[in-house]
Amino acid sequence: ETAALQARGFVAGDPDRLARFMGLAGVSGDELKSRAADPAFLGGVLDFLLEDEPMLLEFCEASGLKPAALARLRGDLPGAPVWE
Repeated sequence: ETAALQARGFVAGDPDRLARFMGLAGVSGDELKSRAADPAFLGGVLDFLLEDEPMLLEFCEASGLKPAALARLRGDLPGAPVWE
């Protein structure tokens, strides 16, 4: 969850990224704040990053995490895709 909270801060730190995330997720600013610690919501933040390679790489450079590590961490939160 720590990495996902970092990702949430990264997304929120750029108005364009934040607007895109809120539009795709269908959340308001109040909901963004109220669900900040919700593991399922944080999983959605990681999904948002993982679906945009340039943004993912920018976040990974800023956070010191590797993209593969972030993808593995995503699997620990609710709502992660299940691959058979």
